[in-house]
Amino acid sequence: MGPVTIVVRYFAAARAAAGLEEEKVHLPAGATVADAVAELRRRHPEDLPRVLDAVSYLLDGIAVRDPSRSLTDGSELDVLPPFAGG
Repeated sequence: MGPVTIVVRYFAAARAAAGLEEEKVHLPAGATVADAVAELRRRHPEDLPRVLDAVSYLLDGIAVRDPSRSLTDGSELDVLPPFAGG
């Protein structure tokens, strides 16, 4: 099992904080969602960490409930803002 490359897609406030719509992230083999989020915090230390504290994630279209979930090469991680109900 080798390194993985994922595509991170940012929406709403996360997009504004990151300053881009999407980016590729290269991670070591065995990386998890938590590892990806740590890398995003490292890449965008100014505004994104605050936003990441309030967002939710979809991994390949499925809600992430466990940040220790493993990533696979080519996965898409969506960073979604909190949604208001009503």
